[in-house]
Amino acid sequence: MSKVLVPIANGSEDIEVITIIDVLRRGDIEVHLASVHDSKSIVAARGTKIEADVLIDDVTDTLYDAIVLPGGMPGAEHLRDSKTLVDLLEKHDIQDALLAAICASPALVFGTHGFVVDKQATCYPGFESNLKGAEYLPDQPVVMDDNIITAQGPAMAMAFSLAVLANLEGYEKAQEVADGLLC
Repeated sequence: MSKVLVPIANGSEDIEVITIIDVLRRGDIEVHLASVHDSKSIVAARGTKIEADVLIDDVTDTLYDAIVLPGGMPGAEHLRDSKTLVDLLEKHDIQDALLAAICASPALVFGTHGFVVDKQATCYPGFESNLKGAEYLPDQPVVMDDNIITAQGPAMAMAFSLAVLANLEGYEKAQEVADGLLC
């Protein structure tokens, strides 16, 4: 069973957080929801209260198959500013684990910290100047380059989550989940 870390913060995009968790769990993936704050409880961008499983500091010694970042504002800024999360992303990138981000997070987290240099990527329109060193693909809703998956925003949360699932568990498993969701 694949194991995925989903870091969250106050202001994370509600649809993206819930869709990522739901789709991956439907695909039999073990998902750990980790708050980058001092509390497990966060309030998402649209007011949804979400309880994380752990604090990000509790999983620094755990190796995951993927780290998947929701976007949302100011959630993506909180993720960007979490030294613990950035250290985990670097550790996992070295291991070629899957790193995925949607909405503002590809630009604010991956772009700011150099994860998309010399890669193709997308993000929520208006944040592309933060995709430092990347080739921005504005007409692609979901982009994969090497071990990095990026996506544009809330409307793409389902396709993004299914892409993550397909890369971890295979196309057939992702198609099975998609069929069950009537995608």
